[in-house]
Formats: sequence, structure tokens, C-alpha cells
Amino acid sequence: MDGARYHLDRGFILNAPRLGYSNRMLTLLRLRNFKTWEDTGRLPLAPITVLFGTNSSGKSSLGQFLLMLRRTVEQPDRRLVFHTSDERNPLDLGNYLTYVYDNDEKRDIEFTISSECATPLELKDPLHDRVFVVRELAFDGHVGLTQGKQERVITKSLTYRVNPSKGGKQDVRIALTKEPSSTKYHLTSEGFDAVRKQMRVWPLPPPNRFYGFPDELFAYYQNVAGFADLQLELERVLKSLHYLGPLRQYPRREYTWTGQTPGDVGFQGENSIATLLAGAERSISPGKNKRYQPLQGFVGAWLQRLGVIEGFRLVQVSKLTRSYQVRLKMPGRTKEVTLPDVGFGVSQVLPVVTAAFCAPANATIVIEQPELHLHPKVQADLADLFVEAIRSRENGEERRIQFLIESHSEHFLRRLQRRVAEQILPSNDLAAYVCEPATRESGSSIKPLDLDDFGRIKNWPKNFFGDQMTDIAEMRKAGLQREMSSAGTSTKS
Repeated sequence: MDGARYHLDRGFILNAPRLGYSNRMLTLLRLRNFKTWEDTGRLPLAPITVLFGTNSSGKSSLGQFLLMLRRTVEQPDRRLVFHTSDERNPLDLGNYLTYVYDNDEKRDIEFTISSECATPLELKDPLHDRVFVVRELAFDGHVGLTQGKQERVITKSLTYRVNPSKGGKQDVRIALTKEPSSTKYHLTSEGFDAVRKQMRVWPLPPPNRFYGFPDELFAYYQNVAGFADLQLELERVLKSLHYLGPLRQYPRREYTWTGQTPGDVGFQGENSIATLLAGAERSISPGKNKRYQPLQGFVGAWLQRLGVIEGFRLVQVSKLTRSYQVRLKMPGRTKEVTLPDVGFGVSQVLPVVTAAFCAPANATIVIEQPELHLHPKVQADLADLFVEAIRSRENGEERRIQFLIESHSEHFLRRLQRRVAEQILPSNDLAAYVCEPATRESGSSIKPLDLDDFGRIKNWPKNFFGDQMTDIAEMRKAGLQREMSSAGTSTKS
């Protein structure tokens, strides 16, 4: 079996190479002064990153921030620094005062995103005959609100860093920074000698959105054409973000599909069926040297493995209206039924499975509470779904899928720990964090769970999933008191 280790558990066969799947898109995130976060600190991200914590601890804000960046990249208005709401998406972040930390308009929002390049790109300096191979790219953004009669959100600085190391060094650092008390900007570069053209030294205008160099930069400098490739790489990374919210769309008896290919399953999973229909010719493999299966069949097989159905297929019911039905076979029933005729959990988990295996290669999928409305056993089995998804293949290549998951499920975490202990999931492929609510003194805080190669968490927080031991002890104590009281009553009678 080519050195791979296989594990059979409840019908799951997981291909488990001992080497970690370290390839991933986003490698690090840091966020300052956004919603409840005064400063998250540096958060290394893994192929599977899970955020735990109580309600209102800031977990959702991290994914919402990434979604906001993706929305901004997709908007045609290049003058808009952040795009926070639209009619197509229920997530509305409001204006600057509603999403800046502590509603303090004098604070600036700062953030860092690092990502691996799916394909290394070249940053060329033709004047000095130098070529930098970009394998990892870091971006630092600094956004604030202008003061005065007309307040506007502006980009105060943007910085690209090529191949940043843990020590803070990089091959190249390029920054565009606003000049004090001015609307103009100036360029600085380290490791790359940007040379101005022989012409009047005009100042640079503001950037495009939060990340884009102004067109004038390429006209004023002789050798900076490659800078455009850096911002295109950042755009590619942000456009590869997919977001599935916690409340999925209610099931329908019929779905209309006109032949379109959605970019993802949608914020509420509303595009799940269209995504499956559009991918009818795609095939997915669960891992290297594993058999390929048609996408629809692959998703249906996982729904069956999760135990929520026994059969799944998509059927066209009208060519005229292009209507389709999801036909399901349920345990203990002989006839097929449609989605509204079964438990709510099936329609809620279908978008999760679809998102995991229908997303294009190199996607980062943000999912809020995938376990919602699901039985504890299914919650645990979802962990195996994500483990298989990060090593799945298409067209003979690794899909390099990455997950950022917000969860409240102890069953989900326990299964991940078990897979680490069994060497099915390498520990460096999993990052787990605990978020704690803001206090009067500071914003939300986040701490990594120290997970070793045996799946053990060395710094398990107190009352992480409630105080189970206290509940058990108090239950026994109450039972003993009742037995003693009952015995005393019997003696008296």
C-alpha cells in the first residue's frame, strides 16, 4: 500500500501517510482593533484550524473579517477600502464605528495575512538583473478613519513581504505609506532597489482598496512592474476564501438549475445543489493511489458514512423548468423521499459535505458550527470528513484544501485528538485555539491548545466544555442524599 497506513473505523477507511500535509494557503493571521479583538497576536494556521470558545468570544469575527476582505477584492469600485455589506449576503458589518474595536473612531485597524503560493512566482528586477522566487507572501494592512467634517475610511499603509521567516526577516519588503498631514503617499522598499524615472518627482496618490498599488506607481518607476504580480497573488488568495455560515437554508422540494457554476455553496448553503449539478463531470479521490469517484457519488457516499441517509441522487423532474429534486433513501424506509420529508439535520450537513469536496483546489473554507443540528456521533464523524478532504485529490493532483472551523463540539475535538494519536492526522496539520470574551480591561483573547503527537492537550482550559466532573459528582451526591432520605423514611414507617 505504498507505505501508507490504513485504519478501519465505523465504515471509514482513511489513508494515513505518516508525513504531514503541510501545504496550505493561509499560514498566519493577525488582527488588531476589529470588533471584539484589540489584538489577536500571531495565529499560525494549519490545514485544519479550529476555533473554540464561549458565545460572544470573537470566534466568528475572524472568519467575518476574511470574508470582508474577499468581498472587497471582488468589488469593481477600487476606491472602496472595505466592502462591508451587500444585498446578496446576510452578513452586514455596518460602518467603521460598528466594526472598529470599542467603537473608537481614533483607533486604526491593522492586520497581517501570510500565505503560501500554490505555484511559486517570480519577482523580477530587470535593472539589476535579479529574480526573487516568491514561495510565501505576507501582507500587512493599516486602515483608519480620517478626522474632520467628512470622515472617510482610508488605507494608511500597505506592505508586501516576500518569503518572511519566523525571525521577522524577508527577502523583499515593499511599503506604500501615507505622508503625515497629506493625501499623498511614498514608496519604500528593502531588498529591492525601486528606481524612479527621470522626470518630475510627483507624489503618489492613494492606493486602490486596502491592498492595491496606484497606477501612477508603475508610471513613475522603471523596474516595479513585478509589484503587480504580488497584489494579483494576494487577490487570488482572498478570492479562494469560501464561507459557510452557521444557519443553512431550509430544504426545498425542488431546485432550479439553469446551468450556472456557482463560485461556492453560498453563505447559507443555498448553492449546494447547483454546485453538485455543475460538477457532474468531476471526480474526487480520497487520497493518493485511492479510487476516483464521481463528485455527486462521493458526496452521497459521505452522507451515507455519516449515517444520515442510505441513498442519495439528484433527479431532473422537468426539462422545461429545469427543476431538480434531491431524492433520498432513509434507514428503515423502502421508498425515496425529498429533503423536506426528512430530519432537519440532513439539509444542514449537506452544504458542509458539498463545500468540503466541491471547492476548487487551493481553497480556504471558513465554516461556522458545522455540527449544528447534528447528533453527537455525526459531530465526531465530521472530523473524519475534514481529515479526508485536506488530502483529497482531483485530476491526479492534491486539492490543497484548508479549513478554518468555528465549533462548540467536544465530540468533534475528541475525534481529531484520536486521529492525531492514531497517526492518521499529523499534529502539525491541526491547529486549535480557545477564544475568551472581552473584559472591561481588554478585548477578546485567544490561546492555542498545546496538542502533542499523542493527541493530548497539555494546557486544557478550566471548564472548557463545562464542568462535567462537578456535574457527575453533584448528581451522585444528590442521588445518595435521596437514597438516605428514602431509607430514613422507610425506617420510621
